[in-house]
Amino acid sequence: MGFLKQFYRNMIGDNSPIMAHRNFEQLPKLEIESHLSTSTYGDFILTKAIRPSFDLRVVPEQGYRHDCYWDDWTQTSIPVILVSVSAEQLFETFLDLLDPLGDTVDVVLETSHRRNGDSHTDLYREAMDLPILKSFLYDFEEMLLNDGCTGIAVLNPSIPVEVQFDEHKMLIIYARNQRTFQSILQQHRIPNNETIRFLTETEHIHSTRSEYWQRFHELQFTLGIDDECPLIL
Repeated sequence: MGFLKQFYRNMIGDNSPIMAHRNFEQLPKLEIESHLSTSTYGDFILTKAIRPSFDLRVVPEQGYRHDCYWDDWTQTSIPVILVSVSAEQLFETFLDLLDPLGDTVDVVLETSHRRNGDSHTDLYREAMDLPILKSFLYDFEEMLLNDGCTGIAVLNPSIPVEVQFDEHKMLIIYARNQRTFQSILQQHRIPNNETIRFLTETEHIHSTRSEYWQRFHELQFTLGIDDECPLIL
């Protein structure tokens, strides 16, 4: 990706993959630098993991909306809440949304490190105490917030409910009973906006740092997740 890749390596570290639309290569260097260094849009702050398209087809903002997910396996529609949270309260909101899942949860680590395109690997760990999981995640907060190639999902398949903190640093809640989750979002003053659009719905940039790949493996080891235990879809 020529200059853009080299610029981003200089900006956030060596061997830092970046995914972007080719139109970025046609932009003046100073315009690219300005765009990639901008993290604040009004009252909303982005983590380092993602940046919007240069033409700002979607301007980042805080809020949530309802949607649904069609599960081909069960042939059913699952209600979903899609959430965008400003960086300064994102991690705490994610952890609070885990409380309705119960005392014991399953964990899925998602990584697209060293992969091309949209492919990624999911690694699964069953039956973990939620308080212990939370304590571990605090130790990896910086990586989880700022690595555009790492995501994590926490679920209780017996309910079933899942809370996902994805690579775009969006929160995605799969749950038929949504009242408790909506109450938590309201406590964090995250407004309901059924017309909100997210960065995932248009061109955007992911970023990472070489040390995040090592931190991902450390988190994987801490959670007791084997490379040989991928999620079977």
